[in-house]
Amino acid sequence: MSGDLRTASTLDSTASATPTITTLLNRVVLFTFLWFLLTGGAASSWWVGLPAILVAALLSSFLVPRASISVKGVLGFIPFFAWHSLRGGLDVARRALHPRMPISPRMFDYPLRLESGLPRVVLVNVINLLPGTLGVSLRRNCLRIHALNFTPSVHAEVREFEQGVARIFRQVLPEIVARSGDEKV
Repeated sequence: MSGDLRTASTLDSTASATPTITTLLNRVVLFTFLWFLLTGGAASSWWVGLPAILVAALLSSFLVPRASISVKGVLGFIPFFAWHSLRGGLDVARRALHPRMPISPRMFDYPLRLESGLPRVVLVNVINLLPGTLGVSLRRNCLRIHALNFTPSVHAEVREFEQGVARIFRQVLPEIVARSGDEKV
């Protein structure tokens, strides 16, 4: 089923196959910052880090399509994600340690509103990082999710995460219309 998730990461037909100098420089700066964070800036790490940074920047420029990313959206998403991750981790730990292990696992389909490509892949990866949830397959406009403890609030939480990812990629999501077609959710 992992093949289903890979289909969303293919290059957009509108994206240029040749990276621009700006794209390469932005990625070099990003990967340099990440390397610095991972190594604590240790001088001895740069003989490995510098070639790795350059190769990663070049490869990612060809493999990952350019996207308009909002710094404000990213900064707003980080505490949101951290809070949900902590809360989810504590909930999973509580359930695992409980003598009766109160879980209610379920698979459900979530209708996606994000544009296809990188935003959807990011959403699936975010869902996979949350304790108790797993993106199982991604097909057309539907994401199949496994939840360790399914409640009606799980669907609403996925909607919140989709909205957060949409803000990162500067997308305005269409409103969800109830099945009757009369009321908005």
